[in-house]
Amino acid sequence: MQQAKYHSIRDEIRDLIADLQVGDALPPERSLASELGVSRMTLRRAIDELAREGLIVRRQGAGTYVAEPKVSQSLAATSFSQDMRERGMVPTSRTLSLEQLQAGPQLGRRLEISPSERIVRIVRLRLADAAPMAIETLYVPLDLIGPLEPRDLEDGSFYDLLAQKGVVIDHGVQSIEPTVTDEGESEVLDVPLRSPAFLFERATWDADGRAVEFVRSVYRGDRYRLTTELY
Repeated sequence: MQQAKYHSIRDEIRDLIADLQVGDALPPERSLASELGVSRMTLRRAIDELAREGLIVRRQGAGTYVAEPKVSQSLAATSFSQDMRERGMVPTSRTLSLEQLQAGPQLGRRLEISPSERIVRIVRLRLADAAPMAIETLYVPLDLIGPLEPRDLEDGSFYDLLAQKGVVIDHGVQSIEPTVTDEGESEVLDVPLRSPAFLFERATWDADGRAVEFVRSVYRGDRYRLTTELY
């Protein structure tokens, strides 16, 4: 009976959220508990679950607010631009840095090239509907992509740029792990220091087995959800 009551309260709060806009405040706990006829302990349990689902966000000392909806990313191999467009959002990028450097031992191993070979290092802020979503650091052999300008990377997918140069991604390996944002990432992503985030690391190859890129991306945990289909 108590469990059924809790689920009923949770669903009532979910209905309340559906009638509000992103950023709207929920009523204070005391008045909401009174309105729903439940104890504050039961109310907090329901609110905790809705916060875990990403529907609401607590701000210490300020109250509880309707959260920005999370963007769900399939674990299939799609580019950020393609992924956002499929969700009806407008993807854009801002190039934060672009430089050429020697690969060095670690990146040489990642890209399967000599440590002395030149590579291009690109740091981009990825946005969806003008909201910061991720910081992407991309490494690619210079002789594969050639010299670039920042504007080359701001109007479309990097994979589309590769295709224009005759390079087509054939397969890749990607790892994902939880992390928190450091000071620089927090500032660029406009989140508090040490906010939850996802760390993506991806390596891809073309049909000839040549390493094309190594990418390290930090995605906002409050705006991103990962999904997969099981068979």
